Amino acid sequence: MLMTRETDYALRILRVLQDGRLHTAGQIAQSQLLPQSFSYKILKKLEKAGLVQVVRGTAGGCRLAADLSAISLYDLLVMLGEHTTLSSCMDPGYACPWRGCHGGCQVHNRLLDIQAKLDRELRTHSLQEILADAPVESLQEAGT
Repeated sequence: MLMTRETDYALRILRVLQDGRLHTAGQIAQSQLLPQSFSYKILKKLEKAGLVQVVRGTAGGCRLAADLSAISLYDLLVMLGEHTTLSSCMDPGYACPWRGCHGGCQVHNRLLDIQAKLDRELRTHSLQEILADAPVESLQEAGT
């Protein structure tokens, strides 16, 4: 499992919204150097997951609606529908011809152990911890 661009962008969006103020999707996209259409898509997912409140209308925008200290990086991956397993052979319903013919697969068993450790680690880090002291300014404002 690798963190996808969508998860990276979601973290950038949440980084901006952690100030508790109302921001437009355009402002967020511009300050974080995100494609605006992709930002809208991610904001909809974050709203559906209860992390973001969207205020419609001319004075609208979005704001944080959840306590980031109570949400882990693992939770965010699940909320975004990310594939959280190391290998497709771990997916429910995956029919592995090797396991069926040989009564088990040591590689699969080792990957399950690694997956369990990775999941535990991802669950121990809250989004607030990850975003703590993360600068909000854009790369352009930082002079890069």
